[in-house]
Order: sequence, then C-alpha cells, then structure tokens
Amino acid sequence: MMNIQKMMKQAQQMQTKMMQLQEEMAQREFEGKAGGGMVVATVSGKGSMVKIAIDDSLMAKEEKDMLEDLIVAAFNDAKKRADDAMQESVGALTGGLGLPADFKLPF
Repeated sequence: MMNIQKMMKQAQQMQTKMMQLQEEMAQREFEGKAGGGMVVATVSGKGSMVKIAIDDSLMAKEEKDMLEDLIVAAFNDAKKRADDAMQESVGALTGGLGLPADFKLPF
C-alpha cells in the first residue's frame, strides 16, 4: 500500500512546481507570423496579445498604427470574455462545494 502522507507530499510538490511553471510562462512572450512575416502577433504566456505588427506595404501608415492598437484591444477583449465565461462555468460546476468565491483551482 502506498503511504497517503507520501502521496500528499508529492502532490504538494507537484502543485508548487506547476505554480512556478505558470509564473515562468506568464513572463514569456511568443510570436506568431502569417503572410511570410507580413503580420506578426506577440502574445504573453498567459495568452493575452501584447503586440501586433502589420507590414507597411499592406496599408497606409496613418491607418496602420491605429489598426494595430484596435486589433490588440479587440483580441484582449475577446480573451477576457472567454476567461470570464470559463470562470462562470467553473463557478457553476463547483458551486455546491462551498468554496470561497475567490478560491482558484489549480487549472
């Protein structure tokens, strides 16, 4: 039989490592490219868009800066709505558990 205390200790260690990994990932940025690099999107490890770069050849300069800002804002608004919907769904699912409202599950 496996020792329950040993299992609990291993689970705590894994949870600590997972939290450290999540923190490390949140600090990183990732680039995605389309059109042979004519459009470059940069997202954080948490999935929020940090920056979008559109090649000058695709549009007039005075429109480009505003469009890049609007795309980032629209993406982050959509991401927030998705995150909120997930929180709501998880809240409905765990509602009967009697967990505090600010309690965050490790996933």
